[in-house]
Amino acid sequence: MTPEMQRRIEVLIRQRAQLPFSYDVVVTGRSKSEKLPGYDDVTVLVGDAGKPGRPIVFLLSKDEKTLAQLTTFDLTKDPKTLVSDAGRPARGGGEGAPVKIVVFDDLECPFCAREHAALFPALLQRYGDKVRIAYKDFPLSQHPWAIHAQNNANCLAAQNGPAYWNYVDTVHAKAGDIGGAEHSVTAAKIDLDKTAMDLGAVAKVDAPKLKACVDKQDETLVNAGLREGEALQVNGVPAIFINGEQINGAAPVEFVYRAIDEALVAEGVKPPPPVPLPSLEAAAAK
Repeated sequence: MTPEMQRRIEVLIRQRAQLPFSYDVVVTGRSKSEKLPGYDDVTVLVGDAGKPGRPIVFLLSKDEKTLAQLTTFDLTKDPKTLVSDAGRPARGGGEGAPVKIVVFDDLECPFCAREHAALFPALLQRYGDKVRIAYKDFPLSQHPWAIHAQNNANCLAAQNGPAYWNYVDTVHAKAGDIGGAEHSVTAAKIDLDKTAMDLGAVAKVDAPKLKACVDKQDETLVNAGLREGEALQVNGVPAIFINGEQINGAAPVEFVYRAIDEALVAEGVKPPPPVPLPSLEAAAAK
């Protein structure tokens, strides 16, 4: 490749990417492309001046009249395997349910509480055993008692799935009252422990075993949830994965319905007929 052609490529990339002049754009080589007939691969290093540049591969036509960039995606990976509900208590259908919904949740998060109150009962009412819903831990750092609550939930989950869900329902519903009027973190943890033990007693779990788990506050499962969420680029809660498709935040219910319907169709299952949309605000007020 001639220096003049290298210059053309450099200037074009600078202009199109609106790169500052402090960036280096270096055309390093040209080789036959395996991606597209009639084109060669051209590697360009882009980065701050004086530092190692990031290699970007472009396609240059044999006649040197066209520069292109081709992005390829791996379609061999089934998005349903992106996030697993294995080992987590679930609501709805069994393990063979056509749609699996995994939610990264924070028990001190008000947006999570709103979504939990309105959306998930509505999903079970509409889809029944066609969906399977599981929660994973993703407590945010700004919520001082969230990790404690998630630990307690996991203690119950280790013995009794329904008790786990009763705890999640209760904490989400009463999150604003936990810790008293002063919102004391110490008082909140006492409230959370009492709730766990009371619900464990209702479910007739092994009380001494539950008490030991609650007192220990082992964060292993919580940390595993955080690592998994971060690897999936979860940056806020609630984060919902519907057969691998991610929906962030307190999304409009119709978006979630549409994603589930599309996932059902992909699995060869006819979606149920439309229903009135649940109100997040009404559920929160209730």
